[in-house]
Amino acid sequence: MGHTEQKLKNKRVFITGASGGLGEQVAYEAARRGARVIVAARREERLLAVKERCEELSGVESFSYVLDVGDRMQISKVLNRIIGEAGGKIDVLVNSAGFGLFEPALETPYSVTEEMFRVNVLGLIQITQRVALEMKKRGTGHIINISSQAGKMATPKSAVYSGTKFAVRGYSNALRLELKPFGIHVTTVNPGPIATDFFDKADQDGSYLERLRHWVLDPEDVARKIVDCMLTSRREINLPRLMEVGTRFYAFFPHVGDYLASTIFNRK
Repeated sequence: MGHTEQKLKNKRVFITGASGGLGEQVAYEAARRGARVIVAARREERLLAVKERCEELSGVESFSYVLDVGDRMQISKVLNRIIGEAGGKIDVLVNSAGFGLFEPALETPYSVTEEMFRVNVLGLIQITQRVALEMKKRGTGHIINISSQAGKMATPKSAVYSGTKFAVRGYSNALRLELKPFGIHVTTVNPGPIATDFFDKADQDGSYLERLRHWVLDPEDVARKIVDCMLTSRREINLPRLMEVGTRFYAFFPHVGDYLASTIFNRK
């Protein structure tokens, strides 16, 4: 077992949105490296299957909790259980729960906007704050927030989703500075489109991934990069590399960035 695997052995890794998509793959990769995985999501049956697979991969007990990250009261109750049963010891938190919907800004129902901010931003903040307080007591920990390239460069038909991801990046950047003195690392992950069931809801006509093709990321590959960075001080993970170049253009050359956002990177 190599150094990157050894550092996670018997560490407690708590992952939200773990019943599918990127969160599921992060759970499996952490388990392969000997972590005691704690998975949470809404889909109980699917979540139990993920838990069992994690136990097979790690050889140690894993834990699962049904959790709707958009429900403030449920978050509080579930976190009380998780932190109590873990003795307050969560070594790594991965906030992976989230959803999107590709709709023109003027046609997006307010109920969807409200729900997306509850799940993608407010739930993430509530979970992070509670877990970070426990990490602070122990003087160690790592928080990994899954944002998006959409949180660096907004494109048409993603106004609300991009808004949530810009919020996650801003929160994570400030949190990183605040928690550093307490031995807690914060990493923001900014992936482009990943081939997961995220797009079953986000892309109503089902053609987005096909149009992007060469830009689409493999969830297992992204998961490996996330787990590689666990318990390190890495600031950000940006994927794919070429899309990250585009976001830098967006920041330094705004007019060029607007052109890229509305043409090359706009496939909705």
